[in-house]
Amino acid sequence: MGMPDATRRDFLKSAAAGAPALLAQRNPNDRINLAVIGFHGRGRAHINGFSKVPNVRIAALCDVDERLFPDAVKLVEKLGGNRPATEVDVRRLLERKDIDAVSIATPDYWHALMTIWACQAGKDVYVEKPVSFTFVEGRRMVEASRKYQRIVQAGLNMRCEAETRAGVRMLHEGKMGKVYRAKIDITKPRASIGRVKESSIPQGVHWDLYLGPSPFRPFTVNRFHYGWHFFWDTSTTDVGNTGVHHVDLARWGMNKQEHPIKIHSTGGYYVWDSDQETPNFQTGSLEYADGTIMDFETTNLYAPPAESWNIFYTSEGYVEAGDKWKVMRGNFAPRSGASEIAPSGINERVNNASFPRASYTPGPAPETEREKTVGHFENFIQSVRSRKIEDQYCDILDGHMSTALAHLANISYKLGRKLTFDPKTETFPGDAEATRLLTRVYREPYTLPDKV
Repeated sequence: MGMPDATRRDFLKSAAAGAPALLAQRNPNDRINLAVIGFHGRGRAHINGFSKVPNVRIAALCDVDERLFPDAVKLVEKLGGNRPATEVDVRRLLERKDIDAVSIATPDYWHALMTIWACQAGKDVYVEKPVSFTFVEGRRMVEASRKYQRIVQAGLNMRCEAETRAGVRMLHEGKMGKVYRAKIDITKPRASIGRVKESSIPQGVHWDLYLGPSPFRPFTVNRFHYGWHFFWDTSTTDVGNTGVHHVDLARWGMNKQEHPIKIHSTGGYYVWDSDQETPNFQTGSLEYADGTIMDFETTNLYAPPAESWNIFYTSEGYVEAGDKWKVMRGNFAPRSGASEIAPSGINERVNNASFPRASYTPGPAPETEREKTVGHFENFIQSVRSRKIEDQYCDILDGHMSTALAHLANISYKLGRKLTFDPKTETFPGDAEATRLLTRVYREPYTLPDKV
């Protein structure tokens, strides 16, 4: 089932030798042939989204579950007017000379290998969030993008929203002072997945290909479509799943282009009795070298809905980022009739009740009219045409930097202790146990190359 490892290596060598350089712009009128890989869930949005972009043709579909092909092929025919080719094995898909770019919406643990192989085969890549399954994978993906001069865009699509872009620009311009803390609060209740016994592999499901680099496990429906989110072999927890969108916004708003130095995460699995291994409640903090902090909380349990999933605390107030951005400038004013505090800040006659209290007034609204945005899928295609990394809303380097925060938090959670990280060496100094968790053990032949 699939290509022998030696054959795959030969294919990648020959494909890399013929990979076009990231130099000349493409003619906007040239048709781009795209393949969508994985379309049981999020991949349907890829089919719908790319079908709306001018001069883009969905030429092929790839999935390990052949039962999904008939409906997906009909959808492409309806939206694009052409009948796409179908492939089960991504390696065979990448041999096709008629494919210019691929769109990856598979489980997280497949993202890195598919992205690297696609780059080596001369294809541009749109890869869903989280971009990687481990910290090291993300770094390899960046290296592959640069070495083979491929456009690789991360699917952190909040970056295409006009208000989000305007709000982040407002923070970067210092209109609310200095950001010293970013908070992420994600409430997304999920029911128990229950307990499910092992069963035979359904006809049309290529289970070995589905598991790929992960350890082989017997088939259960709980480990299959979407259920893979809840097992350590295949999951990045909800911090890496839903949370990474908001981790990315927090890092972007804080304007952090480096990794944190102190990481601590805790939590657990509560309430339900099920097969799930990963936490359904997780909290933690990441501290940067300058002392600024990002803290987060994710819960899949009963909880009050979070009004704003991102909050930025600044020297002049706070900024809530939700469906609409709420900007509040703070002011400390004495209470009516309270004694004034001496210039030294100390007055023995003043009790705590008479200290000034904060009041808030609306701050500068994000200037959305300055943002001329397009959808994330269309931005990827624009960048494929221009061949300019800087045209992307979210290049793979940004995708890696943000996804890495989820990986670091999960390592702390797994080990049950606070960690110290060295951003320059990208290791945990003197902590071999934690450093080992920056990567994983791969199942042959689905192995991550040491050098791309």
